[in-house]
Amino acid sequence: MFSGRSQPIQAPQPRPELPQRIWSDDEWKRIQLGYASRDMDEKGDVFTEGEVVFLHRSWTGNGTFAATFAPVESGGWRIDSAVVERDTERYRGTDDAYDCAMLELGISAIVLGESATDLRTKLVELTRRKSGSDASTGLIQHSALGLRSDS
Repeated sequence: MFSGRSQPIQAPQPRPELPQRIWSDDEWKRIQLGYASRDMDEKGDVFTEGEVVFLHRSWTGNGTFAATFAPVESGGWRIDSAVVERDTERYRGTDDAYDCAMLELGISAIVLGESATDLRTKLVELTRRKSGSDASTGLIQHSALGLRSDS
């Protein structure tokens, strides 16, 4: 779906903590369409191959997450497994809870255009806790992977 700029994850590490959200069949159809960033303010591209959803940095094309979805018996889809980039030159995250929230936020905010206020708040808290920083909520939310400028 995207140009040859897309680079695979170089140092994949399986995620022990996965989002528990179940996406509806309609949401899964929208996720499969992916999302290409429209300008420099948007930091993420998302594309799907089969049942694997890839999140990449739009500026560099570097892969950050790859999440394998599986159907849920009662209906809908959930993330069955995922990997994250652990090459610190390409992605600086090292916290499982942060990665879990970032993965879900990337799909929810980038592709589905949801405001995902709870996930954004969680990322702010995780960032503050880890860094001891009192950075503003807006700064943390804006710097997060691939947040659409219209979300």
